[in-house]
Formats: sequence, C-alpha cells, structure tokens
Amino acid sequence: MSAKVNVSTLKLISELEMGIVKFDEGSEHDELMDQVPPDSADAECMFCSSLFSMDKSGESWIKSLMCGLWAHYDCAGPEYDTWICDFCNPLLSPTDDDLELLLDEVVRASNRGVSASRNITGGPNWSFGQSLFFSSTVVTTIGYGHVTPLSKPGKLFCMMYALLGIPLTLVLLSALVERLLLPATALLRSLNAALGHLYRPFTIRLVHLMIIVTTLVVFFLVVPACVFAYVEPDWDFLDSFYYCFISLTTIGLGDYIPGDSPGQPYRPLYKVATTFYLLIGLTFLMLTLTVFYDIPQLNLSTVFSSVKLDDDPEKMRLSGSGVMGPGYGIGGLVMRDDYNHHDQRRSVVHIRPHLDDSPSPEDTTPVHARDIRVH
Repeated sequence: MSAKVNVSTLKLISELEMGIVKFDEGSEHDELMDQVPPDSADAECMFCSSLFSMDKSGESWIKSLMCGLWAHYDCAGPEYDTWICDFCNPLLSPTDDDLELLLDEVVRASNRGVSASRNITGGPNWSFGQSLFFSSTVVTTIGYGHVTPLSKPGKLFCMMYALLGIPLTLVLLSALVERLLLPATALLRSLNAALGHLYRPFTIRLVHLMIIVTTLVVFFLVVPACVFAYVEPDWDFLDSFYYCFISLTTIGLGDYIPGDSPGQPYRPLYKVATTFYLLIGLTFLMLTLTVFYDIPQLNLSTVFSSVKLDDDPEKMRLSGSGVMGPGYGIGGLVMRDDYNHHDQRRSVVHIRPHLDDSPSPEDTTPVHARDIRVH
C-alpha cells in the first residue's frame, strides 16, 4: 500500500505544512473545508486539504488516509499538531516505515472503537445499553462480534461469564417456555373441543402449530422489521427482516447492528429495548419448536430412533397414550389420543362383596376375560 504514495506528493504535503507552498482554492478544497471543525488550526486544515491535491488516480486511497488521520486526531487530541510535525518536517521524503507506523496508528484507533471510514465519532462502546446488549449476545450465543474485549482480563472474564451465563440462560428460557405452554395447551384444548368432531387429532394439532408459527412471524419478525426500518436510517424492510431472522436463529453474522448509526437518539435505551426483544423472541421461538417437536408425525427423532415408543410401556404411560384430550408429556405439550390404539383392551378386575355364598356368573368368568373396550 505504501507504494501508492510517491515522494513528490509527500514533499508537497510537507511544504504545505511548513507554509512554503500555498494551496489554490477549488471545489475539493471548499468541500473539505466544510467538513473541518471551525476550531482546528490552519496547519491541520492545510495538511488535510493537501491530501486532495494529487491526481485522480490516488484520490480514493488519499481519502482513506485522511480519514485515518482524523481517527488519530480523535485518539490523540491536543497531540495532533506535534504528531503532524513529527511525521512531515524531519524528512521531506518520509520512508515506508513511517507510513507503516501511520497505518498502525489507524488500525489501533479502529480497534479502540474510532472508525476511520468517515469523519464522525460514534458513541462510547461500553455504555450501559451497549454493555447489556453485548452481554445478552454472549449468553444467548448470538455473538455479533461487533464489540469485543481487548484486554486480557476482559477476555478471561468474558470466557468465565459465558461458561456460567449460557447454561443459566438456557434454564431461564426453558422455564419461560414451560409458562407459555399453559396458554398454548388451553388453546389446543379449545381447538379440540370445537373441531374434534370434524377433524382428526393430527389435523387439529397442525392448525394449532400454524397459529403459533403465524404469531411468531407477525409479532417477532414482521412488526420488529417495520420498527427497525423506521428507526434505522440506512435499513430498508428487507435488511430489517434479515436482521431479525439472523438474530432469532442465533446465527448472528454481525453485518447489521441496531443503534450503531452516528447520531442515534436515545442510543442506550434503544440497545436495552433491543436486548429485551431478543430474549422474548428467543423464548417464543423455543415455544414454537417445542410445539413442533411434540407432534409425533413431524418428529424426525422417532424416524431415526431404533427404539419405538410403543415398545416401552413406561414411556407410553408417561406420554399418556390411550387417553383423549390434550395434556403434558415427556416433551412438553402432548395431545393424548387413542388414534393408534383403537384395538387395545384393558383388563378390569371387579372386586365386589357378596351377601350370599352362591357363585355368581361374574365370579366364574376368567379374570383375563373381564375387560371393557375403550371407545
């Protein structure tokens, strides 16, 4: 990259800084002057203006270099004037090593949260809202990667926090899903009572699943996508929907992060609200997966499993097979029916006191023949 800067250009920059050569006013100069803070010294303005004075072939790279210098200005503050003089004045032709040091400063500033892509300084990386948002992405395994700990103690703490926080978060989400199963079961009972005489239990459970999935898509994908598209200046609806989907599926690519636009109003509050949205959305997504998993015809684990449920009486008893109506089973929400057990018979032993000693026809019937067909 250092080969793209010729010696004559660096000499011109140095002469402009020393006041030997005057800069001619032009459109690029006027455009640059509008971006320079009014309290900046003339030397800095002249130095930045000179970066645009070269030919068009290197304009793109020089603009990037100017942004890097501004990033260094954000980090160094009052030391900027001294740094400019140290870079340009000692040698009229700075070496490649000097330029590499400059680029190292730009990279270091970028790693510290000062972006060199534009002349705008964003908010702090570790405000309360940003820290809460980062913590939630760690314990939910979303992990956008847009903010990372840089110090060794910070990295060690992050690992220990993840080891403790991820299991506790899974327990919390599981407990919330168990709570949400209660209204989900009530809805399934209502559907069974209203449609049980018209449709098979499997069809009713598909209708129940479609209601849950529609609720997830509308209230946790479409509506939040509309909100993000309205709040974020650079996002359209597709970008917002993409962010919601990538986040709730815990993919977390990190190419879209809410609240990182320059000048974002109420940024800490915005980050906190986004954190709660992610937690609630993940909970409802787990509820949807639980309802899907508890439909035997859609549960692929029964296809690849070598042990069938009918072969284990204890599993059949826990799952409630042979009993009509919805309820809870091994996997959470189950619809207890005798759909696959129409021909089952149950042995019922009647124990009744007799007032006389004469044998009864009921007493002469073998015990294994005393059964009642379950309808």
